[in-house]
Amino acid sequence: MREFQRPAQQFRHEVSASGGALFSTLFHLWPYIWPAERRDLKARVVFAILLIFAAKLATIAVPFTFKWATDALAGRGSAPLGPNDWLAWAMAAPVALTLAYGGMRILMGLLTQWRDGVFAKVAMHAVRRLAIITFEHMHLLSLRFHLERKTGGLTRVLERGRNAIETIVRMLLLQLVPTIVEVVLIVWVLLFHFDWRYVVVVMLTVALYVGFTFYATEWRIGIRRRMNESDTDANAKAIDALLNYETVKYFSAEAREAKRYDRAMARYEDASVRAYTSLAVLNAGQAVVFSIGLAAAMILCAFGIEAGSKTVGDFVMINAMMIQLYQPLNFMGLVYREIKQAVIDIEIMFAMLSRKPEIEDRPGARPLKVRAGTIRFEDVSFAYEPERPVLKGLNFEVAAGCTVAIVGPTGAGKSTIARLIFRFYDVTGGRILIDGQDVRDVTQDSLRAAIGIVPQDTVLFNDTIRYNIRYGEWDAGDAAVEEAARMARIDGFIRLAPKGYETEVGERGLKLSGGEKQRVAIARTVLKAPPILLLDEATSALDSHTERDIQDALDRVSKNRTTLVIAHRLSTIIGADEILVLDRGMIVERGTHRQLLAQGGFYAGMWNRQREAALAREILAEAEEETGVGGRKPPQAPDMEEELLPAVDAAE
Repeated sequence: MREFQRPAQQFRHEVSASGGALFSTLFHLWPYIWPAERRDLKARVVFAILLIFAAKLATIAVPFTFKWATDALAGRGSAPLGPNDWLAWAMAAPVALTLAYGGMRILMGLLTQWRDGVFAKVAMHAVRRLAIITFEHMHLLSLRFHLERKTGGLTRVLERGRNAIETIVRMLLLQLVPTIVEVVLIVWVLLFHFDWRYVVVVMLTVALYVGFTFYATEWRIGIRRRMNESDTDANAKAIDALLNYETVKYFSAEAREAKRYDRAMARYEDASVRAYTSLAVLNAGQAVVFSIGLAAAMILCAFGIEAGSKTVGDFVMINAMMIQLYQPLNFMGLVYREIKQAVIDIEIMFAMLSRKPEIEDRPGARPLKVRAGTIRFEDVSFAYEPERPVLKGLNFEVAAGCTVAIVGPTGAGKSTIARLIFRFYDVTGGRILIDGQDVRDVTQDSLRAAIGIVPQDTVLFNDTIRYNIRYGEWDAGDAAVEEAARMARIDGFIRLAPKGYETEVGERGLKLSGGEKQRVAIARTVLKAPPILLLDEATSALDSHTERDIQDALDRVSKNRTTLVIAHRLSTIIGADEILVLDRGMIVERGTHRQLLAQGGFYAGMWNRQREAALAREILAEAEEETGVGGRKPPQAPDMEEELLPAVDAAE
């Protein structure tokens, strides 16, 4: 893997200077085609170049054998054999010359395919290197960047960029260089075997053909860019709708999503029609230019035959030469067109690589050393946007081995605190310390290795349960994985599944229930065994019965660990050593559950509202039972005060 870890800063500097220009792009791709550390790949490049020249020499020989075979069949026409025509004297038999013609075509094809096979490893190695650099860089970019982007759009950028790299690398050595070699050889043959007039015709044809191709391709680039943008938009909308399959079903929005996708596809259709129309114009223009040049060269040869200076074989040869010239010319247009279009596709990838991560390790950053696990916020302020502050001068401490809970209304800044501790963002003011070390002065890897989190919305990888649990500690054995599952109280469910720990969880874990996903997240954190634990509203979306089970598991996990709980349901944090009440980015109250209730302030109001909601659910359940509405009676919601106060007494 080390061979792929080219410094991202170096690549960012290079591509940012390129501005997407064709030759700059080719220049910056060259180190991947000619990798300094891979002698075997360099040898393949050299051998491929030798095969290019060998194939082109065979290509040039094809029209000569065609001419000789034609002259042999036509009896040399009106031109007698000269003393210098030794090859024609030695091979006057038409069958032998025809066999030579076929042999040269076979040799030409074999050398060309051999060249492609030899160079394939070079091309795909370059694709792999740049793809992994881009993939790694996407993970280096900040959470802010990813929140502003659509996942489907990002994957499309990676896919197109990867394909564009392959196109550029293969076109550069397998099409552009051979085309230039072939044009030079054909001009040389025309000059020495015919005369300067043929060279003028060919050069004018080449100049007009290439000029028209480049001009038309530049015109098509804008059309291609619009087609790509509309394609990316349509793809992102499709992925968005499919990822939210259940939500679409909940609101019977299939038709709405289909119309939304169809509008995006309509824009893609219009752009694609324009792209194909412009391609037809380009091909037609190329055919006209070349046909005029071909006719002019053959007319010159026809006059030569009439004058007795040329043979019928020369007429066939000039035709074959021009037809062979058409292929490299067409490839030259194709090469320019494909490379330019690939540069368009790779522009966004380069722009992404040139984007500097918002959060980086400072020079000389050292690993975090966790001795006790004390977290301290000192006058911390933060704003996602300067005009909209989220946190305002927070001061609090989570002592080692203690549990501190943060509660407050939506938008108070609770989840932002978790993101700042993980250093997904840097504080605007103040500092966050762990055992006296500023989180900005330590390496991000060591910081995140010391913190475990059970998030509100657990998203799992589309793999097995074992894979998702092991994600907490990748080197853990199967026994450790299963022990973590037992601690999270999910081992019994797993063993009842037909495939056990090898059960696939589906896209984002959708094959599991909310409680099962939360238990997997807890098991993952148990396996990680971090000294600091963050619980970000880990039970807010669960029913009361599941919540109690999850809470029991969380209590076991957080024992003897420094724990910060971001809570929505106050019933889950009554035993916390301290509760911080956050409102509009400031701490408005702090204390234990009993102390805050006794104050009769903000926290007490939240508690009473949640209690009233629980009582309302209980009354509704009783009414449904009496009237028969809703079928069976749901479990009764207990009186929160009566149920929880004994637990508070025990905790205190």
